[in-house]
Amino acid sequence: MLGGFILLNICLSLCCSKVTDNAKNSLASLKRENRRLEPTLAIIQAHNDQLIQEANKNFAKEIGLRVIHICLPEGSTEDEIVSEILRLNEDPNVQGLALDLPESLYSSKVLNSVKPEKDVDGLSSVNLGRLVHGDVCDCLVPPTVCAVMELLEDIGGKKVLLVGARGAEGAALQSVLQRRAAAVLSCHWEAPQLQSELRHADAVVFGSTKPHDVPVSCIKPGATVINCAHHPLPEKHSYGQQNNPAAEKTVGSLAVAMRMQNMVKNMERWIQSQQYRKWDLHSLKLQPLSPVPSDIEISRAQSPKAVDVLAKEIGLLTDEIEIYGQTKAKVRLSLLERLKDQPDGKYVLVAGITPTPLGEGKSTVTVGLVQALTAHLNINSFACLRQPSQGPTFGVKGGAAGGGYAQVIPMEEFNLHLTGDIHAITAANNLLAAAIDARILHENTQSDKSLYNRLVPVVNGVRGFSPIQLARLRRLGINKTDPKTLTEEEISKFVRLDIDPSTITWQRVVDTNDRFLRKITVGQANTEKGFVRQAQFDIAVASEIMAILALTTSLQDMKERLGRMVVANDKKGQPVTAEDLGVTGALAVLMKDAIKPTLMQTLEGTPVFVHAGPFANIAHGNSSVLADKIALKLVGEKGFVVTEAGFGADIGMEKFFNIKCRASGLVPSVVVLVATVRALKMHGGGPNVTAGAPLKKEYTEENLQLVADGCCNLQKQIQITQLFGVPVVVALNVFKTDSPAEVDLVCKIAKESGAFDAVPCNHWSAGGKGAVKLAQAVEKAANQKTSFKYLYSLELPIVEKIRIIAQKVYGAQDIELSPAAQSQVDRYTRQGFGNLPICMAKTHLSLSHQPERKGVPTGFILPISDVRASIGAGFIYPLVGTMSTMPGLPTRPCFYDIDLDPITEQVKGLF
Repeated sequence: MLGGFILLNICLSLCCSKVTDNAKNSLASLKRENRRLEPTLAIIQAHNDQLIQEANKNFAKEIGLRVIHICLPEGSTEDEIVSEILRLNEDPNVQGLALDLPESLYSSKVLNSVKPEKDVDGLSSVNLGRLVHGDVCDCLVPPTVCAVMELLEDIGGKKVLLVGARGAEGAALQSVLQRRAAAVLSCHWEAPQLQSELRHADAVVFGSTKPHDVPVSCIKPGATVINCAHHPLPEKHSYGQQNNPAAEKTVGSLAVAMRMQNMVKNMERWIQSQQYRKWDLHSLKLQPLSPVPSDIEISRAQSPKAVDVLAKEIGLLTDEIEIYGQTKAKVRLSLLERLKDQPDGKYVLVAGITPTPLGEGKSTVTVGLVQALTAHLNINSFACLRQPSQGPTFGVKGGAAGGGYAQVIPMEEFNLHLTGDIHAITAANNLLAAAIDARILHENTQSDKSLYNRLVPVVNGVRGFSPIQLARLRRLGINKTDPKTLTEEEISKFVRLDIDPSTITWQRVVDTNDRFLRKITVGQANTEKGFVRQAQFDIAVASEIMAILALTTSLQDMKERLGRMVVANDKKGQPVTAEDLGVTGALAVLMKDAIKPTLMQTLEGTPVFVHAGPFANIAHGNSSVLADKIALKLVGEKGFVVTEAGFGADIGMEKFFNIKCRASGLVPSVVVLVATVRALKMHGGGPNVTAGAPLKKEYTEENLQLVADGCCNLQKQIQITQLFGVPVVVALNVFKTDSPAEVDLVCKIAKESGAFDAVPCNHWSAGGKGAVKLAQAVEKAANQKTSFKYLYSLELPIVEKIRIIAQKVYGAQDIELSPAAQSQVDRYTRQGFGNLPICMAKTHLSLSHQPERKGVPTGFILPISDVRASIGAGFIYPLVGTMSTMPGLPTRPCFYDIDLDPITEQVKGLF
């Protein structure tokens, strides 16, 4: 509601200059502290007044703002304007939004469509409500109101008449005048008492254009007259007697300057909102029971917060989440751009000693630790966990979401489908597998000319290469863009990948434990013309696409990694990639939503990211880089992000440091090393621990000697952590059968062995309260000076990198490569993949390659049976022994216990 843009007098000019200079200086200061700041104001205009547009541009240029005008046609409807507003609300590159519309279009519907945080004109109901209630620090005063107040002199106790001031702007003006102790009377143009009120007013403010038939000659001589009408006359008028004129001032230019000042204030608030702050997070209360109920009973006894409430508590904006049901949401990667200048929090890794087949509770410790940090110590913290595979959920393992009073809820949603990421990976993986076999079939059954005509068809009379085909031509050294200009030799090079079927490494996947898919034959139908070959299925989480999802840093990075995936060699021994097959774009489309981390919560209402779930043997076994990066921005400089590595520290932690940290560029602050008395007794010579079988008495009765003997494994894992220069805190996950003497002994030995601290934890039975001492120890350790370093240089030969891991981490005397492994090493080196990090595929049940060797084996030769590569993910993975990538179902799978109540729709028997 701005108008009149010709400066009327020196006073008005001085006011404009003062406001402009102040805004210019404030913005310059903001830009000095935020180098990449590019504040942009969008103005929606629905009339042809070029003066308004020019004034906005000139003032913005003077101050240093970027302005974009969206010029809608005259006669645009409310719905058309609202549609444009909603589009700009979602544009992260626009920080402010203003409206220049005909008076008839300033409806509540239009004004309240503008997001309050982008409303520089301050006319939304949210902003006006704050203004009326006196919350001046949390609102913006509308520019026209600011201009009026600037032009009015001291008005305390004076009578101010508002004529034709309606709607949001009129309400704001009246509220501000009253706060300045003015006696305010509002009147419309047709009011019978108008002339009488004009004679007595000390100041008159016209809020709308004066009708032609309304005389204003009776204005009190010497009264201040201010015109806020949408299109006031550009020149000064005099009312009353010639010798005692009442000079009218228009607010047009000054209001534009005030609008730009509001935009700068908006930017100050926006920057402040990005800076570190304690979350306004309301934790959920726990009432732990004894004995501790089952995990599923505990999960169902808690009522989780709505995920949009949780998102708001931790600083996420409405347009940064995509809600899936009531308790989970995808978080958009645009958040990283918004918070790019925010300092990262502290980065904590939870690893473990060599475990028993029962597991020692790394996920439970991770969840318990963040519950303690956030719900009990009021420190911003995030847990970042892997998504569990459904195969083991229905097979042998059951659900996985932490345990006891330290778990992610709702447990059923965590374990079943979640937001469909694993299904997206399955679809993408199998599309690529289908493309490989189809390409071989078509090349085997068609001439070069036929292949070319089908690969580059005539569409609507025009023949052209697709972008991915042009990229392939460039890789082949063919710098042509017209399909008609290729020679016969160039056509042959372009259309024939010449895949050697015996070298295909890309397998189909399914997220079900199905042992009969470990070896299959494809191509037996008559339509496949005799092209038969042996193949196999892996479980979906073993797909290289899952490893890529976990390591990628952006949508562009993921697309490039997908394109680099090597699926086979051609008959000349050169690698064939997904990019060569022309499928990269399609894979990226299938993965475009899976790349977004999923937000959930713990039992105590603290935030959790669940994202990616790569195998911890043939892949790196860590949740995603993107989840960690987003979480580190959200917690702020004094917060903590706690993530978990699969298996023991010798596998998961080593891969976290050497692979994941290299991909992310993130530097860890602390390692939390999880141990149990049960596992230490096993390493000390206790009897075998078998899943599903009762524990022997050695594990349920006090035995200090077994504990002391088994601490050698704990000491070794502490030493492995120290290789990377990161402080380690030992978390002893206490079971009810552990005696106080056993607990004290483990903590004593751990600290004597170089741990920064060692803390017994009872989070399983008490929730975050049982991990407060661990949280305090982690906070102290995170303040220690670290000297993080990688274990090896990437430039070293592949064999030397394998040897360093085997000797320094596992304790092997040396390594021994099979002829097949050596042949693969030579091939990868020749193909230019020698500078990739190493991802060892080894049993997690021993530091050696032999699962039965517990404690700290020494003097062994580590056999490398094969060496494979995940080029898109970016690592070489040597196989130590035989690795199964497709689990099988046991005699009595977990699905016997899993059921659905058809009335309540509750899942039963998941855990």
